[in-house]
Amino acid sequence: MRIEFSEDGRDFRRRGWRELVQADPAGTFFHTPEYLKLYWEEFGETPEHLLFAFAEEDDGTQVGACAFERIGTTLRFLGGTEVTDYMGPVGLPERQDEFAKQLWAALLTRDDWAEADLWGLAEDRPWLGLLSEAAAAQGLSVELAEDHDGVAPFLPLAPTWEAYLEGLPSKLRHEIRRKANKLEAEAGPFSTETATDRTLLPLLDRFVELHRTSEGPKGVFMVPGMEIFFRRLGEAFCRSGVFRLTFIEVGGVKAAGTIGFSFDGTFFLYNSAFDRKWQQLAPGMVLVGEDIRLAIEDGCQAFDLLKGDYPYKYRFGAVPRSVKRLVVRR
Repeated sequence: MRIEFSEDGRDFRRRGWRELVQADPAGTFFHTPEYLKLYWEEFGETPEHLLFAFAEEDDGTQVGACAFERIGTTLRFLGGTEVTDYMGPVGLPERQDEFAKQLWAALLTRDDWAEADLWGLAEDRPWLGLLSEAAAAQGLSVELAEDHDGVAPFLPLAPTWEAYLEGLPSKLRHEIRRKANKLEAEAGPFSTETATDRTLLPLLDRFVELHRTSEGPKGVFMVPGMEIFFRRLGEAFCRSGVFRLTFIEVGGVKAAGTIGFSFDGTFFLYNSAFDRKWQQLAPGMVLVGEDIRLAIEDGCQAFDLLKGDYPYKYRFGAVPRSVKRLVVRR
């Protein structure tokens, strides 16, 4: 195996590694070249900060890939902690151990970094251990640290909505049904709408409007640059069915919205917003339940509520998943 480095942004397309993402149990939508390309175009500082590492067999077969960005003398996984929950390499499972070893050996031949500050590594996936062990074997200093919002509640899904509900503790099952019944009893029947190419723009307008009325840090998150990023995600991935912008409508009002990604059997709940006027009836909570139901109907086997250890996520039966940060110094 050899490691080929590239600093050419055209390699998002020329050396696309989507098949490796789908072959790797740790691979997520956030690891795909399409997502990372969009992130780089919106948030990358300068072209020379980009660095790809591709693992190739002797016959040229690509078996691993990793995208980095260099900030000063610090090497980071491409993705940014504010908008990318999982980061890191992807590779064929049977070649990951060798990829990790060869990656550090190859990086040590470069003089353009002093520290690797690597966020977004799920603790229950192999890469955290493989990268840590391989770095230590090269004599590098290795520190395991806490990630930003380093818990991502995760929910394995049953094959049907009823089976999912029956698998919950009775208290949680009752609460999910009670909230939906209360919303309907006090506000009338509700429905859900998922954006299509035709409805994407007006629904995004409503989502941004609601997001900016949120309290605390969330209310100032959707600055113009972030809004553009969300809109580009919708434009790029709505038609394929990966980008899911869903609203719950009550009494003719779109009272709450969620953005998620449906990718390779997992639904990733990415962001949410709701109308403060409806707060007492918890339309956002009802909508998350509807998102789970829709994900099950789409054939998803898992529902990932992503980073942020918030109590509401556990009301749907999620279990905590730790996400770690690996700091490696020369």
